[in-house]
Amino acid sequence: MEFLKEYPLTINEFDIAQKVIEAKNLAKEMFAPEYLKTAFGLIDLTSLNATDQKSKGKMLAEKVNKFPSMYHGIPDVAAICVYPPLVKTVATYLKIKTVGLAAVAAGFPTSQTFIEVKTAECHQTAFSGATDVDIVISLGTWFDGDYQTVFDEIKACNEAIGHSHLKVILETGALQTPEHIWNASLVAMEAGAEFIKTSTGKLEPAATPEAAYIMCEAIKAYHAKTGRMVGLKPAGGIVTSEDAIRYLAIVKMVLGDEWLNKKRMRLGASRLANNLISDIIKLETGKDEPVAYF
Repeated sequence: MEFLKEYPLTINEFDIAQKVIEAKNLAKEMFAPEYLKTAFGLIDLTSLNATDQKSKGKMLAEKVNKFPSMYHGIPDVAAICVYPPLVKTVATYLKIKTVGLAAVAAGFPTSQTFIEVKTAECHQTAFSGATDVDIVISLGTWFDGDYQTVFDEIKACNEAIGHSHLKVILETGALQTPEHIWNASLVAMEAGAEFIKTSTGKLEPAATPEAAYIMCEAIKAYHAKTGRMVGLKPAGGIVTSEDAIRYLAIVKMVLGDEWLNKKRMRLGASRLANNLISDIIKLETGKDEPVAYF
């Protein structure tokens, strides 16, 4: 695609490795209640199990509703993320209007279906109440070298969801190389993505600091050219507080503090929330007790 020529990749694997080490060291300095609370407020609290029932959607919503009265001083999560059939249930029971409602769509997690099906599912998901819609690029099409079709599909899905926010999953574990991750990031952003996301969590490896760093550099290059601020969502395998803070450190290092909010960054996770609560309490009170709220 012609616009990719405007974004030359200037970092190599050695540069990436060195920057990831820098971020790891920065993360040690950032391991404090302030940043742990920031990380908590970036979570897309996720449940994407084949066995998820409406009762799971209701339970997540009710737990989020009660959270402010249970844990004072810790912000609400950014959103609840579920499969499309649970969107209406979550929307019915979720009372905290500052918490978003995210859903995966467009043939998640493989994207191996027709574009007509993808756009219809995206439209219905948004119509059901999803404020955010997460889709996956067609990896088969990407590896065929047909970047234009990948671009066109992302753009069509973005148009189908109206005012909802589009997060585009690159599945970086499959893309593997810096060149593929860089180019896919730019194709997604040029097609209208409001966030670019590392992974579905259904394929290994999922999120990695290396992939997140490349994506941040792509976001930086795109912002410098267009002025549009695109968000980053690492997802998949982010379990510990140390994991979360490392991704915050990468974003802080490359993009700056103005990206450390839920409009510009999310963390896709299920087990992370409890670990962050435990570590916040430990640092603030000295009490070392596991939390199993979510």
